[in-house]
Amino acid sequence: MKILIAADSFKDALPALEVCRAIARGLRRALPQAELLLFPMADGGEGTAEILTYHSRGERIEKEVNDPLFRPVTAGYGLSGDGKAAFIEMAAASGLPLLKQDERSALKTTTFGTGELILDAIGRGAGKILLGIGGSATNDAGMGMAAALGYRFFDKAGERLAAIGENLAKVASIDSSHLQFSPEEIEVEVLCDVDNPLFGEKGAAHIYAPQKGADAGAVERLDEGLRHFAQLLEDKFGRDFAHIPGSGAAGGLGAGAMAFLGGRLRPGIEAVMDYTGFEKQLEGVQLVFTGEGKVDAQTLHGKLIYGITRRAKAAGVPVVALCGALLASPEDIEAIGLKAAFAIQNRPVSLEIALKETEEGLERTAFMVGRMLG
Repeated sequence: MKILIAADSFKDALPALEVCRAIARGLRRALPQAELLLFPMADGGEGTAEILTYHSRGERIEKEVNDPLFRPVTAGYGLSGDGKAAFIEMAAASGLPLLKQDERSALKTTTFGTGELILDAIGRGAGKILLGIGGSATNDAGMGMAAALGYRFFDKAGERLAAIGENLAKVASIDSSHLQFSPEEIEVEVLCDVDNPLFGEKGAAHIYAPQKGADAGAVERLDEGLRHFAQLLEDKFGRDFAHIPGSGAAGGLGAGAMAFLGGRLRPGIEAVMDYTGFEKQLEGVQLVFTGEGKVDAQTLHGKLIYGITRRAKAAGVPVVALCGALLASPEDIEAIGLKAAFAIQNRPVSLEIALKETEEGLERTAFMVGRMLG
């Protein structure tokens, strides 16, 4: 039997490659003659840059950049083995985890550091950028990222503005005469799994800014700023970005990446599967093992497992999932497209203990499932 093991990380417990290795150990004990292919995956969120770097046999690059409050921070990204592609997660430089709870301020934060990472990658020869935009601490519509790349923003008096959320409403003109890169010479794919517009009731400010330190007044200011900035972007680039699904992702970085980088928004899991050549891995495979921390009704919406089951089904290959928490009903399991799903916990335990026992649980459960297959 030829088995493909394509699992995501178990958040706060085990990275994707170690998840795959633990499943493989259990299966190998139960099915010593089976051919096991390890293929760690990600859904476009946290850990995606690491996975793409791994599959491209690339290297991790570290650089000191600005954090969301313009303080120095060391952030990393991946460069493919051939040096032609860079894998960047905006959270590395502009993410919410970089700030303490009392430091969060959607009015004052910036994506400048993300722009610095992009510029560094371009300087190293990367012609393609895969940009993950989850986990942001910002609401600047990519203004900070653009500033790091050479765009300049001015108010009505001709004074240059700091690239932060509260200044969106003050921008009167955008100057692109000092760019440090050529948008025509790079290809940017923005990994985005939300469909929020840039402004309005379902826009970046109203939906996401409160968790980034914005009170009701700040939300209204930011939303007005995004609405104003959207018109400036349309005037400069000749395109309405504000109503494209996903433009409001990461505090409007979705719109900013399209405007300032010429980026294209794509569902994260689809981009990862295409780039890693997942479908080719299915050739000759009789079974796929996958896994992530939780399987529930939400697995149907942009999660890795659903992406895997759709492509595996097209190839006629059944999929079995292992997970920390199994909250899906039988109807959910059928809708997701799984042959079966198994929780790796064998007794009631605290979350702390469950996280510590993730590796052991994966190996044990894979062994038990493997015994049924043998």
